[in-house]
Amino acid sequence: MYDIVVIGGGPAGLTASLYASRAGKKVMLLESEAFGGQIATAPRVENFPSVNEIVGAALADKMFEQATSHGVEFDMGCGKIQKTDRGFVVTTEYGSYECKAVVLATGVKHKRLCVEGEDRLAGNGVCYCAVCDGAFYRDKNVCVVGDGNSAVQYALYLAEICSEVTLVTLFEKLFCDKELEQKLLSTQKVGWVQGAAVTEIVGDERVRGLVCRSDDGSVTYIDCEAVFVAIGQEPHNEAFAELVRLDDKGYVVAGEDCKTSCAGVFAAGDCRTKTVRQCVTAVGDGAVAGLAAATYVDLLK
Repeated sequence: MYDIVVIGGGPAGLTASLYASRAGKKVMLLESEAFGGQIATAPRVENFPSVNEIVGAALADKMFEQATSHGVEFDMGCGKIQKTDRGFVVTTEYGSYECKAVVLATGVKHKRLCVEGEDRLAGNGVCYCAVCDGAFYRDKNVCVVGDGNSAVQYALYLAEICSEVTLVTLFEKLFCDKELEQKLLSTQKVGWVQGAAVTEIVGDERVRGLVCRSDDGSVTYIDCEAVFVAIGQEPHNEAFAELVRLDDKGYVVAGEDCKTSCAGVFAAGDCRTKTVRQCVTAVGDGAVAGLAAATYVDLLK
């Protein structure tokens, strides 16, 4: 039996695992995709304390190596949780893990545009991660859809390797850090189509363009060979809806103490109710949740 199973291998889950293991607990860390979560796809991280600039994947690797060096075990898979008389059983597609406490750190997933051509051309020009797929479109014309930090970061990153980048925003303003906005506006290779809603992604076997409709009803066609969608994220906590309370948007209801409505289950990072979702806040949650779970296990003895 494990003391604690952590579901989700992003910054919150990796930190929770590290702190719980350092507290002397036997920890299993589960991740269904790639360890590091969304931070692993960030082209640059410039707001992590003590690090001026680092590629997201490199930061994720450092976190993973640190956690495993302190004895954290890991496996692949997405877990479903069953409460038992002895604690909990977390079952994945690869196995089952009995434990005394659980930390949910499942993060969020990318939102989709839900327009014609998006599903059909996914992986053939429709992308959700610039650092993962940007290199495939080197010296090509590409579009980025979105108006927040991620969208602007994607546009700036792609401007370094693509021949032309067009940023398409639903409104006539950006909702990103001022520093990022200033960088974008000073970059010659990024065009900006404002106040336009994407209505279709065009292409047969591969993306060939983007159709947008403005508030006045006018239609704009943009030639491009890739569309990078960066319009936000949403949680994926459906598997835990019968165990812990979720809010109306699907986030786990948990405060700064990371405690959920179910004793022994804690929530950390982007998957929980909070106002700021950044790598540093995820790490902070991870420390709180990891120590809280360890304390909970100690009190069972």
